[in-house]
Amino acid sequence: MDTQQYMSMFLEESMDNLQTLNESLLELEQNPDDKNKLNEIFRVAHTIKGMAATMGFSQMAELTHKMEDVLTEFREGVLSVNQNVVTVLFQCLDTLEGMVNTIQDEGSLNNVDIEKIMQSLQSISESKNDEPIESKEIEKEAAPVKAAVEPGAKPTIALNEYDVNVIRQAGYRGYNAYEIKVILNKNTLLKSARAFLVFKTLEDNGEIIKSIPNTEDIENENFDFEIDLVYVSEKNKEFVYNNIKGISEIDEVIISVLDLGKPSSAPAKENAEVKTEAKKAEAPKPKADAKKQPEKEASPQHKKAHQSVRVDLERLDKFMNMVSELVINRTRLEKISSNYKLAELNETLEQVARTTSDLQDLVMKIRMLPVDIVFNRFPRLIRDLSVELNKEINFVMQGADTELDRTVIDEIGEPLIHLLRNAADHGVESKEDREKSGKNPVGTIKLSAYQEGTKAVIKVEDDGAGINLEKVKAKAEKVGISTEGMSDNDIKNLIFAQGFSTSEQVTDISGRGVGMDVVKTKVSSLGGTLDLVSEEGKGSAFIIKLPLTLQIIQSLLVNIGTETFAISLAYIDRVIDFKEEMVKKTNNKEVIVYRDSVIPFVRVNEKLKIDSGDNKNKYVVIAKVGDKTTGLLVDSLLGQQEIVIKPLGKTLSKVKEYIGATILGDGLVTLILDAAAMI
Repeated sequence: MDTQQYMSMFLEESMDNLQTLNESLLELEQNPDDKNKLNEIFRVAHTIKGMAATMGFSQMAELTHKMEDVLTEFREGVLSVNQNVVTVLFQCLDTLEGMVNTIQDEGSLNNVDIEKIMQSLQSISESKNDEPIESKEIEKEAAPVKAAVEPGAKPTIALNEYDVNVIRQAGYRGYNAYEIKVILNKNTLLKSARAFLVFKTLEDNGEIIKSIPNTEDIENENFDFEIDLVYVSEKNKEFVYNNIKGISEIDEVIISVLDLGKPSSAPAKENAEVKTEAKKAEAPKPKADAKKQPEKEASPQHKKAHQSVRVDLERLDKFMNMVSELVINRTRLEKISSNYKLAELNETLEQVARTTSDLQDLVMKIRMLPVDIVFNRFPRLIRDLSVELNKEINFVMQGADTELDRTVIDEIGEPLIHLLRNAADHGVESKEDREKSGKNPVGTIKLSAYQEGTKAVIKVEDDGAGINLEKVKAKAEKVGISTEGMSDNDIKNLIFAQGFSTSEQVTDISGRGVGMDVVKTKVSSLGGTLDLVSEEGKGSAFIIKLPLTLQIIQSLLVNIGTETFAISLAYIDRVIDFKEEMVKKTNNKEVIVYRDSVIPFVRVNEKLKIDSGDNKNKYVVIAKVGDKTTGLLVDSLLGQQEIVIKPLGKTLSKVKEYIGATILGDGLVTLILDAAAMI
């Protein structure tokens, strides 16, 4: 079976389903009696199993099937939900996620060791009874299933270990397994439609385990007039036969019963389960009642599926680049029209400008994704950390629907993981310490996001111990950093220095002094800022501010000497006229006094080693990055313009003063100054 064309769909849907399972298990752990959530988990696990089996990943299907067995015992009240059981199920999900990643990287899944996790799942099942399940006896019965059919009948479909396991389990629950051969009339015009009618009829009363030909070949009518099936149902052989024969254009139906080899020594408990399952299996009979509720739940999802389309990211990036080129050419046309005063071109150009702007807004919105895509993995992270650290932590998320550019979304996950791990390990104190301080024994970590102008703000807050200034000072002195003359805020920000950590011991979670440095570097590379607010004994807050997009920005064009540069408006607070008497000196550094505030001052031409122009009317661009403000001296202003950021490439990647380049209306390449680096 050629499944490669379905591979990308399988990988994406598997990751989505595993994320859903992660979230649902967390909720189930909080509300163990929530039957609806348990049913949802069971349905999603069943979907993963079916997809994996269809794609031929039997180990993945086998593991999910074993997980289903445990979930079934939850549903029947045999097992109760507790932390240990949920931890094993999370390990199972991690193993499945590892399998999906392996398939994505290597295109196949070979010899993955699932024995340990299978044993853990088995031990959960055994824990419900005083007597352990005699798995060896079951294994002995597995062998005859492959070849055991009615006397004289030979199986035409080879069954793998997973198929055998499914049939065996079905037998224990009172179901029958059949091998069915359906021969269509040779005059049948629509073979595939007739085949799917057979499939639908059978699936109304059972489950098709395997088919030859496969569904892809049936869709393409790439088969003769014969279909072989392995089918499991509670219905008897005569019922199945009559059901299929009732379909027109079918010449012959041959059904063989597979011998399930049910052991006579099966526990009494198992017999009770068979009766329970048998009663449940009758539910499909009055279909109107059985499917009433699921249809209500499924209908919105079905509708949603038709309203969205999966798009390859490379195509989306290419689309963005084409729109960027269109914006550049529009700017050039406007420049030409202005230079040559072509009045007849103006009206058309205005229309093109409007259309280009609408197209640009549209592509920007298409690229925007909610931060929920990143946030949804963190509840599980905090849950695992609280178990590992033996701390009680209440995790709160807000603003997960805030949207960011896809490029930013892809990169922001790692810094947030560092911040959250740091908050759980260093921020939130142990239960005993919190009680001594008169705090709630349950610590709180809050992750929130919201839009603020042209930026998105993400905050990681905790109500823990805060940052101990004396501890930071002592560590700074130890590593050779002088804190003399530094403000409290500057001292706190030393934790972002490379290799700096106040932790007295290194753990698997944190303490090596690399995490915060990585966070700062990554946020800066995205054109964002990272600020820290902390109060000892009350907690800390890390505030990340990021540009909503990294492709097309509003900028201020300035002249420095004879060169033209662009500065992002996102950094600019205001522009003021420059007078030399405004400049003062403190600690051998130039500052300007503006509205009773002392602002650091940078002569950009000296910073970039460019000769200053003769223009007497110079300007100071007051740029604000986080809580820091700096005045940048420029020779003249050229006005505001929308520009497309183009990367500088590998050759100039180490030039820190610029975030990229753009092409102006006159066709000249102009560098975009990095205000954050200047400050």
